[in-house]
Amino acid sequence: MDLFEVMRSAPTSRRFKPDPVPRESLVRALDAARFAPSGGNRQGWRVVVVEDHQRRAALRDLYLPHWRAYLEHTGGARMLEDPDSFDAARVRMVRRADDYAKGLDEVPAHLVVGVRLEDLAVTDAALPRQSIVGGASVYPFVQNLLLALRAEGLGAALTTLLVPAEADVRRLLEMPEDIALAAHIGVGYRADPWPERLARRPVEEFAFAERFGEPLR
Repeated sequence: MDLFEVMRSAPTSRRFKPDPVPRESLVRALDAARFAPSGGNRQGWRVVVVEDHQRRAALRDLYLPHWRAYLEHTGGARMLEDPDSFDAARVRMVRRADDYAKGLDEVPAHLVVGVRLEDLAVTDAALPRQSIVGGASVYPFVQNLLLALRAEGLGAALTTLLVPAEADVRRLLEMPEDIALAAHIGVGYRADPWPERLARRPVEEFAFAERFGEPLR
């Protein structure tokens, strides 16, 4: 697939066929993803591939409390309780995400992505706001991985809702103490047709010339 085609047609996939994911497809995707930029070329990412059903069920049980809290925080719970009061497309999206969370154990492959803490350069740690820079050493790898999975014909759903359960996930997967949980990716063959092009805001809404708000012409 052409790179731009992959970028424009790699949606979050939340409904999967039951077919197992070929190990060679995962290895090819990981092999491509490893060429992501990394601060100091430290390549601190670490990935655990989980296919055992018992472990997938355990990850689901760790995920669900944080998903439910997220629903309450974002108003999604109200949408599910009273769908007729909200936009139908929005309700459909929330309901599909809820189904994904409840059926997480049925997603054929789980990629649990961690990062070695000593490999992070958190240059905004002293600023009076939450840090976002530390992820720069792992999330380019995660995005590469999502695109590579799409090129392999595999759907994927990226979330960070397992992160609050990091200690439990670490025990379940026997991850070392120096590995921080960064992302969870559900992977499988997509049950729905692939979109030709995702719906996104136009460039002029988020990119500016010289100073914020100046049109980029």
